[in-house]
Amino acid sequence: MDELKSLLEVVAKIRKDCPWDRRQTHESLKRYLLEEAYELLEAIDKKDDKLLLEELGDMLLQVLMHAQIAKERKAFDIQDVARQLRQKLIDRHPHVFGCEPAEDILKKWEERKAKDRESILDGVPKIMPALMRSQKLQDRASLVGFDFENLQQVFDKIQEEIQELKEAIKEGNKDNIQHEIGDVLTAVVELSRFLKVDAELALQKANDRFERRFRYMEKKAKEMGIELKDMSLKEMDDLWLEAKRFDKDEAFDS
Repeated sequence: MDELKSLLEVVAKIRKDCPWDRRQTHESLKRYLLEEAYELLEAIDKKDDKLLLEELGDMLLQVLMHAQIAKERKAFDIQDVARQLRQKLIDRHPHVFGCEPAEDILKKWEERKAKDRESILDGVPKIMPALMRSQKLQDRASLVGFDFENLQQVFDKIQEEIQELKEAIKEGNKDNIQHEIGDVLTAVVELSRFLKVDAELALQKANDRFERRFRYMEKKAKEMGIELKDMSLKEMDDLWLEAKRFDKDEAFDS
């Protein structure tokens, strides 16, 4: 607790005496909150405890800065944040702090939250990454039964959306093409959700695989004394297949 108290004093002081920190607002700090969140995720993926410790500190700083700014506005302070969080945790865990059984606790929690919403979709932030938000919206809709009944229905939906995309491409209307690509992506997220796969995480891992393999291609091309742009598509495809064979993630080839 002494460390936390000292940290709060440091945050208050830099807000008072540092010109850059003093200029910050809730809005100006939004980009840093997102950056720190992604850096924290990367530390977790690397399984690097030293880096994880550092990034957790950076995330905590974001929370403390927002709380300090709110305190200066006389809106609330970090004690209010802690108090509200404590009560929320107790309310969401009646099977821990009360006598309610653990069965169906998530469903009951969502039902309690739904009473305070105009729509079951309320509270899903628009600023979320698109795939993550799509999956969250679909999860919410499924709570009232708006869902597919089986896997084949999901595959049928994907095929339906792909066919509509082909028709839009044939028509050549850019707005319609964008619309239909969005529908295809939404259907693929439905598939991820139905299979209990995190769509955002799946794409992040696919991005990592692509980067590793492409960097391998660049390295091999350099060793051959040639640039990728000077290779034929067939030559690059051959390098890509070689990169896949040497990829550490080859057990999950796409």
